[in-house]
Amino acid sequence: MITLSVVVPVRDCERYIADALSSLCRNVRHDFEFIVVDDGSVDATGDIADDFRGDLPGLGVIRNPAPLGLADARNAGLTAATGRYVTFMDGDDWLAPGYLGRLVDAIEGLGCDFVRTDHVQAEGRKRVVHRAPLSRRGAVLAPRDAILPADVRTMVDYPYAWAGVYRRSLHDLLHFPGSLHTAEDRPWIWRLHREAATFAVVSLAGLFYRRQVAGSLTQVGDERQLHFFDAFQLVFKDLEEEYLPKAVRNFCALLAHHLEIADRFTPALRSRFEERGAEMVRALPAEMVVEAVARMSAEREATLRVLLPDLPPSPHVRLRLRAGRDREDT
Repeated sequence: MITLSVVVPVRDCERYIADALSSLCRNVRHDFEFIVVDDGSVDATGDIADDFRGDLPGLGVIRNPAPLGLADARNAGLTAATGRYVTFMDGDDWLAPGYLGRLVDAIEGLGCDFVRTDHVQAEGRKRVVHRAPLSRRGAVLAPRDAILPADVRTMVDYPYAWAGVYRRSLHDLLHFPGSLHTAEDRPWIWRLHREAATFAVVSLAGLFYRRQVAGSLTQVGDERQLHFFDAFQLVFKDLEEEYLPKAVRNFCALLAHHLEIADRFTPALRSRFEERGAEMVRALPAEMVVEAVARMSAEREATLRVLLPDLPPSPHVRLRLRAGRDREDT
């Protein structure tokens, strides 16, 4: 019987895939399986993965003739998985030796639906541990209780699918919206926390997340970035009223971030991105938007106000304006 399935979606990653699979070799167990989904690569990624069949017991390689996107690649891996538990790794990341065994020990010891972990961000030679937002560790909790409060970073602000392990019996809750080519983890993490029964966070940081990789969607400024809005439309769909302020704040902060790095867009795409952003914000409750903007840095607030000139001033903006008038009067 397979205990753990590891799903590795990858596309055009010949530079890094050998490192990723070598790290899996240092995590082998007889009851683990490894599912590489080659999502329409046009480089040597698939061939390199095939070369590991003799070194990595339990390795299977699925090849998509044409790219379907990260969400559908993960879903293909989930469909093929047979383990009691499942986890994810991207093809340009790697794992510490023995990490997968510790993941399984964590979820089996706690007996919950899913377990979330910390991770290590790797940029060149720099290594920084990023902790999951919940400070309470090793305790089984209700996932819905980890969505709020709205004004601080919570578990729905930590959407990385690879930072955790999940019971495969969660079935559809583990599948990603296949229509999305980016931001697919945003509606995924919200749905998981709204509908699963139990979860826990553990202090385990054995996944190394490689940053600033050329070709990564975080670096690309093509039309796939517009799926950010489709992703949040799924977040807002049928959302309980108690969670709406959190989702509004989450969306506005990420929108401001995307606008700050919009130089990667062509002028035409930037215009479309700004139009969709303004349209979505205007469809949200105005008082919640004002409150979300009020808690941003002055720079981010200014970025959003260029997009939304008719947005009512937030309280601290009114205070700054009043202070400026007072100085003029003296």
